Amino acid sequence: MAASAGGSPAPAVEAPAPQLEAPTVEPGSVSAERGARGDNRAGRLSFCTKVCYGVGGVPNQVASSATAFYLQLFLLDVAQIPAAQVSLVLFGGKVSGAAADPVAGFFINRSRRTGSGRLMPWVLGCTPLVALAYFFLWFLPPFTSLRGLWYTTSYCLFQALATFFQVPYTALTMLLTPSPRERDSATAYRMTMEMAGTLMGAAAHGLIVSGAHGPHRCEDAALPGPVAVSPDATRLYSIAAAVVALTYPVCSSLLYLGVKERPDPSSPASGQGLGFLAGLGLTVRHPPYLKLVISFLFISAAVQVEQSYLVLFCTHASRLHDHVQGLVLTILVSAVVSTPLWEWVLQRFGKRMSAFGICVMVPFAILLAAVPTAPVAYVVAFGSGVSIAVSLLLPWSMLPDVVDDFQLQHQHGPGLETIFYSSYVFFTKLSGAGALGISTLSLEFAGYEAGACKQAEQVVVTLKVLIGAVPTCMILTGLCILMVGATLKEPSQDTSRPLSLRRLLIYLHDPEHLLCLVTHKAAPPHHTSFKFQIYMSGSHMDIST
Repeated sequence: MAASAGGSPAPAVEAPAPQLEAPTVEPGSVSAERGARGDNRAGRLSFCTKVCYGVGGVPNQVASSATAFYLQLFLLDVAQIPAAQVSLVLFGGKVSGAAADPVAGFFINRSRRTGSGRLMPWVLGCTPLVALAYFFLWFLPPFTSLRGLWYTTSYCLFQALATFFQVPYTALTMLLTPSPRERDSATAYRMTMEMAGTLMGAAAHGLIVSGAHGPHRCEDAALPGPVAVSPDATRLYSIAAAVVALTYPVCSSLLYLGVKERPDPSSPASGQGLGFLAGLGLTVRHPPYLKLVISFLFISAAVQVEQSYLVLFCTHASRLHDHVQGLVLTILVSAVVSTPLWEWVLQRFGKRMSAFGICVMVPFAILLAAVPTAPVAYVVAFGSGVSIAVSLLLPWSMLPDVVDDFQLQHQHGPGLETIFYSSYVFFTKLSGAGALGISTLSLEFAGYEAGACKQAEQVVVTLKVLIGAVPTCMILTGLCILMVGATLKEPSQDTSRPLSLRRLLIYLHDPEHLLCLVTHKAAPPHHTSFKFQIYMSGSHMDIST
């Protein structure tokens, strides 16, 4: 790459920028090698940036882990709400979070870039609100008749605010770097840190509230039926909620200090882009995105059902109540440890081949329902954690590829990455709401008695079906959908791709002080070159590649 300075800058309006077409660079040429090195330098992320980006996703995962494993048990045995009302709480909360996703995408898509970026202000603004909503979710009000309404409202608020926190954070992946490999690496860091957050949430919450669910609570029960709530139970749950809520301001501060949001790489920062509804209509009709969403509707719902009913199964359908904390930690430790391994498998063998790792959960789920003994349960927990890791990593690694494929086919303005991410989370949350709502309602039909130490045989059978057969059917259905049809071509690191060139131009300099006008330059056969006229701070440079 050669550069010569001189001349005075011409007015920007005299040379409007034409559409950038894909250049064909000879593979062995010096220009191709220099372009590849330049793209790598422009898109490389530091270790500190990746770690701080991953830390930003910890709070939601800490909170989600605690609610996934312990919220049902808290509502049924501590708050002592009937199972039908618990079904309404879970369904309403998940639907609220799902409905907030397109709303969040709409408002974020229309927001203007500030000094902190376009997505970062949303993350920072939601932090104190979601922390308060989470704390009140575990608060036991003094009244009993309206507890169902209290927890439904609290869970809906928490899910909606967590969505407004999560959507801009996950969409930030597309604004970190133009390099697909670096984005995958940042995603792996995020998933590893989120797995660690999941482990922290379940471990901290479980250790704090373990005293409220010990076997001693049933020793003094002379008659069958609900057992009085321990006076320490409300205090323990409030302490656990406060500990988890504090992770939001701490981790958000590290995210803000360690990560710089880049401008939208697909178009100039001043462009208005495509409207949200029009963009949503285009994204849901994009075949690779449609297949990805439908397949993970089933897979993510299976993971949520497996997590939600593990503690209830160990407490009421087997003699594993003393091993609940150990099994939860085994699942999460296995998931954390296996996430880097799955990232290597993903890079080495491809994302479609890595999807078969989700099948690991199928035999283990059936085995736990059939043989609920302690040694078998720990083996099942380890295998389930390995499967959960790839089921969480894979969709977030595939989404940037889908966005790139869409942007290469549709030349639109900024903001589409928020539409992709928000609509994906919307559909997966909606499927989880339906799965958890229907499954919890089945406990009501089976005769589950809130707060009781011993449940009817029909409840035990229902819990075995929910922990074994239901996740198995969902996982197999989702994998069949994912494997049918053509595979989305994963983006290469070749800088000859037009999207990579556009991103390279954006990331080389600050766009607020830089105007790039791209013009074709005559070139010999089998060789295409470009002339980039860069006007910045009163200087003029011609850069040829």
